[in-house]
Amino acid sequence: MNSKLILVNIVRWFVLLLIQILLLRNLSFYNMATPFVYIIFLLLIPFGTPNLLLYLIAFATGLTLDAFYDTLGVHTAACVALAFVRILFISVTMNRDGFDEPEPTLGNMGFKWFIIYALLCTLSHHLVLFFLETFRLVEFSYTLMRCFFSVAFTLFSVVLIEFIFYNRKMR
Repeated sequence: MNSKLILVNIVRWFVLLLIQILLLRNLSFYNMATPFVYIIFLLLIPFGTPNLLLYLIAFATGLTLDAFYDTLGVHTAACVALAFVRILFISVTMNRDGFDEPEPTLGNMGFKWFIIYALLCTLSHHLVLFFLETFRLVEFSYTLMRCFFSVAFTLFSVVLIEFIFYNRKMR
């Protein structure tokens, strides 16, 4: 990884965490849909990143959010679960020999691949997050509904951000 890509990802991490903590922390629609746009950082980590480093980055990102949200490891577990699903999805859908593109962005990978990738990663993140947050099966349907509405809102936000910074791959 070159130094420019590392610097871009560090800036992306700080900006997305600041947006999540300062602006989106208390944004919720009828306590049903909450956006978690910080996960776009974990989605856009370059392909060549070693798995151990990816897990450590996900752990540090979740731990940072837990410190500001005053939760006890909920975001950390959700970010590590997202990293696990990300590694599985990329290993199944991509050729391991070499990657043509440095990052899994909308412009590099195409709309269909990116939507499926973002949907699976976001769904795994939100399922772990909301079920660990609730931690009881009495409210199973409410938690599941809250999870799906939040997935839709987060996915819409992620795709909107990707379209704002859309950079079509040169062929």
